[in-house]
Amino acid sequence: MHLFPNIEKRYTSEQFSAREAQRQAEFIAWGPIVFQATRLMLKFGILQLLRDSDNGLTEAEVVEKIGLSRYAVKCLLEASLSIGTVLIDTQTDRYSISKTGWFLLNDPATKVNIDFNHDVNYLGLFHLEEALLEGRPVGLKHFGDWPTIYEGLSSLPRQVQDSWLNFDHFYSDSSFSEALKIVFDQYHVRSLYDVGGNTGKWALQCVGYNKDVEVTILDLPQQIEMMQRNIIGKPGADRIKGHSINLLDKGVRFPRHRGIPDAIWMSQFLDCFSAEEIVSILSRAKQTMGYDTHLFIMELFWNRQRFEPAAFCLTMTSLYFTAIANGNSKMYHSDDMKRLVREAGLEIETIYDGLGWGHSIMVCKTI
Repeated sequence: MHLFPNIEKRYTSEQFSAREAQRQAEFIAWGPIVFQATRLMLKFGILQLLRDSDNGLTEAEVVEKIGLSRYAVKCLLEASLSIGTVLIDTQTDRYSISKTGWFLLNDPATKVNIDFNHDVNYLGLFHLEEALLEGRPVGLKHFGDWPTIYEGLSSLPRQVQDSWLNFDHFYSDSSFSEALKIVFDQYHVRSLYDVGGNTGKWALQCVGYNKDVEVTILDLPQQIEMMQRNIIGKPGADRIKGHSINLLDKGVRFPRHRGIPDAIWMSQFLDCFSAEEIVSILSRAKQTMGYDTHLFIMELFWNRQRFEPAAFCLTMTSLYFTAIANGNSKMYHSDDMKRLVREAGLEIETIYDGLGWGHSIMVCKTI
């Protein structure tokens, strides 16, 4: 599987004793309740209260400080003991926060993931079985009648939209500073197509980093409208243009009205498509590339993560794509993406790993 050393052992050898494996099996069986109880321990402020207490708190003290009923606090604290987010001193009956509880409070990735799973995924994942069997995002019906989430993104309820965008931007934004140096300092790009540019955050980073670059964002009409509203009045916005395009339409070509671009940028974009669709998109991108054009694919490849928790998050994210987003895409293994790049008639010049929270950039050229 060509896994990185830090996660190879996790996926190639047994990790648990029989008793530990049984416990893990029950943890999975009660997973939905584990999630909601923990989310409410965060929302009601109980975990933070325990973290900030010097010597822990009794159940009665939590009730007094939080204002919930004794019944509600008792249920949540006892569940959290079994979950492993709190500890109890049996001599004093005082509760304190565990290491896992501390990460729930302090790890920004965990916070983003909890909001994303509750607001975007939770109800729709009930339809995962149908989505897998039918190859379409059956769970999306909880929000609207769109073929994919991307057509409906600008119409989602505000909290859902915010959680989706926070999830999307959290991972990509962490890599921007390193990616800018690669694109502009090593490849000296002056004209760039930002494919799937979303709200224009990367484009704004580009025009802020390089005073000469011209960026054309290629995205769905709804996204272009949202992007244009977002960049109004911001430095360099005059060097950002939008081009409405539906890249799922195999007859739609990349624009050439500004000549051959120096670079085509696809950040967290190709994971939104099936393997067949990726080959189609890359093949059409190739048609607009010159000999010196570079195509940058920035993705979170699950097998190229330094640590196993990151790989876990990414393989779970694939099932969001199945049930909610579009029904047929996923977070890819890098070997699968390499194969699709070659099928599209491109070659990989180099791969940069370890950007931000775990991104890789595949730098591609025409053969």
